Amino acid sequence: MAQIGSIVISPPLINTACAWASDLDQLQALYESPFTGAVTTRTSTLTGYNETAVCGVVFTNSTTSSLNSYGFSPLPLSSYLGWVKDILSAAVQSSSVVKPFIISITASTADELRPMIALIQAAAFNALLNTSCPNISSASPSGYIPSSIHPLLTALAEAHTQDKTLTIGLKLPPYTFRGQFDAMVNVLKECRVCRPDCSWRTCRRCFSTALSLGNVHTFHKLLHGDSQTDAGLRGICIIGVGGVTTPAALAHMRRAGASVVGAATLLGETRCWSF
Repeated sequence: MAQIGSIVISPPLINTACAWASDLDQLQALYESPFTGAVTTRTSTLTGYNETAVCGVVFTNSTTSSLNSYGFSPLPLSSYLGWVKDILSAAVQSSSVVKPFIISITASTADELRPMIALIQAAAFNALLNTSCPNISSASPSGYIPSSIHPLLTALAEAHTQDKTLTIGLKLPPYTFRGQFDAMVNVLKECRVCRPDCSWRTCRRCFSTALSLGNVHTFHKLLHGDSQTDAGLRGICIIGVGGVTTPAALAHMRRAGASVVGAATLLGETRCWSF
């Protein structure tokens, strides 16, 4: 079990924002799975992403690995908010255990982000800002560019100031050298989005489990090490993502410092959880 902001995730395993969390049936199946402690929607925009024929995913033959170019959901944010509301309402009516939902969204500017956050707040859900998608033509992931991500985090901090119950998250791309980690921690501190009661972070991988483990381990040391005195930074929880296809891989991610572990390829290739 893990508590992140106002939500409890038990067991501490979730699906990540992926193509296999795109529609009502997929979200319902993830919600009903005994292995998910929370459900993450596919990343959406306010009006829907222009999906083309180049969007897709391929799997390797010999390992549980994938390479994707599926981008964001072609469906608007309103579709996911409606589906999640229906799933949770049905769970309450049947007296079932209610799992948290994480609504994954993306925006390139603060002006685009604010109305999306307002819709999520109005529905009393939790928000995850995806800054890591590398598959959008002519658009570098904002998680690599501090000047781009700063206004987005400021908008999130403003939203939390207005609503202390809002749990927010940030999905980051994989970093490969120390300066990238330090720059992101500094941006989090400057924007004051790192209060213990409002945020978590996810670490994304490319193709390497070692890279994702290294990202989780490095952020864990920077945020929770003895030298870190900022209470807000120390309160951030890490969701580790990348290469989690076995119980052993899940255990490695937890030992590296992840409070919660996320998976997508395993779900897409097997259509089920094998944990």
